[in-house]
Amino acid sequence: MKVEEIPYHQTKFFSKFVLDYISGAKSLKPFYNRTPNLENFRAQITEKQKQTVNRELLVNTLSNQYTGFDTSSLVKQNIQLIANQNTFTLATGHQLCLFTGPLYFIYKIISTLNLAETLKKTYPEFNFIPIYWMASEDNDFEEVNHVHLFGKKLSWDQSQKGAVGAIPTNTLAPVFEELKTVLGSSEEAKELYNLLSTAYLSHKDLADATRYLVNSLFSKYGLVILDSNTISLKREAISLIKTDVLNQENYPLIEQTNKELPKAQAFARPINFFYQLKGTRNRIELKDQHYIVVNTDLAFTKAALELEIENHPDRFSPNVLLRPLYKELILPNLAMIGGSAELTYWMQLKSTFLANGIVFPMLFLRNSVLVIDAKSASKLNNLGFSSQELFDDEHSLHKSYVSRNAEKEISVVKEMLQTEKLFEELLAKTEDKSLQKSILSDKHKQINILNKIEQKLIKSEKQKHQVKLAQISQIKNKLFPSNKLQERFDNIIPFYLQYGEDFIGRLKLNLDPLNSNFTIFKEE
Repeated sequence: MKVEEIPYHQTKFFSKFVLDYISGAKSLKPFYNRTPNLENFRAQITEKQKQTVNRELLVNTLSNQYTGFDTSSLVKQNIQLIANQNTFTLATGHQLCLFTGPLYFIYKIISTLNLAETLKKTYPEFNFIPIYWMASEDNDFEEVNHVHLFGKKLSWDQSQKGAVGAIPTNTLAPVFEELKTVLGSSEEAKELYNLLSTAYLSHKDLADATRYLVNSLFSKYGLVILDSNTISLKREAISLIKTDVLNQENYPLIEQTNKELPKAQAFARPINFFYQLKGTRNRIELKDQHYIVVNTDLAFTKAALELEIENHPDRFSPNVLLRPLYKELILPNLAMIGGSAELTYWMQLKSTFLANGIVFPMLFLRNSVLVIDAKSASKLNNLGFSSQELFDDEHSLHKSYVSRNAEKEISVVKEMLQTEKLFEELLAKTEDKSLQKSILSDKHKQINILNKIEQKLIKSEKQKHQVKLAQISQIKNKLFPSNKLQERFDNIIPFYLQYGEDFIGRLKLNLDPLNSNFTIFKEE
């Protein structure tokens, strides 16, 4: 594959906020700790060493979670290394999406793996462990219950509510019947079907299924998978839970930051923890001196709720804004690797981290990728388009192709310039403001007429190139499904069928989280 790059701003798919961050804009510097580069890790390590982390508990919890799972010796070694004071983690987190969900989940993990390897070369006296933090406590099942494959949407229907990680996978049989039809009968398809069916149909719930699948794909690279929805780790967060739930101390800090931040991604509440039992996960609110669990009959006095937190911390689940604090509390973590939305909501929290005595990590934008298959690449070349031009919208691509291939000149740029010059000369002939206003009005009319003529010329010329324009639309829709980046829509399955396990290997060989460019893989 040929590897190409394009600056993020040229893709037109990233917000000004994220573009400002990766370019080092001064306006955002108050909202994060350190600029994400290799040199700053030395100071980050020094600062994190001052924060107490229960390493022994973390090692024991991870060891217990891997019981019954066949993993690599490198993963086992990495888990044990966490006990050492010279070991630090680099973490990415993600929902438990069906069959890993959109491609960017894969890119998140590879970015994390590669950052860990680069840091080991730069700081050989330390160990750096890549962590995948499973967001098993999320309760938005509709976000994780489907996958897009070959023009179809495979959806998992089931009725259990609450944390998605605890949802049993025994209702997935109909999805696998459909998957078998979609995959086909090639050797690669059989191999992939066996992997997926073992992951989901041979494990009791979505958390275990996801652990098995991600471990199968990435254990040889040393990726350690952590499920934080466990009582042993929640006990470490009792003080954090009390601060937020009982005293609502985080809310004013986040709200103040939201007022100062150019963009706030996540909505803050006075209480940012859910109360969860099997099959339920509901918000906690303070009303009339009682803490109520929304949409239930449960209510607590402050004293009763404090006792509940102490005895059952596992029943308290952080929302999207408190999860980062929980994560950095229990991990010896140096950096968070995430997407643009994650970077945004993490920057809502710097003052909250400081108030809770937790070190704010360095924030890295994960790698983004467009994979152009050989057939599409060949058509692109024949049409005369570069990979970078594909990021233009469909209308612009059509217009560009027609302009390049018209038998006669159809652009009216020359006439536009002549019109501009003519009216400038007319304006110079008078100082009468009323007359100048009339001249300017006529100028705008003439420009509009020229624009309409150009559109008619283009429309007429398009009729001569219908086949080629249809090809352009076909390529655009294939590589940017639903006008989204490929990585936000497509799943790894089609690429795994085409390239096998080597697909992950190629990505890992070429992705660099320290490179602030969008990556294009073009098969030739």
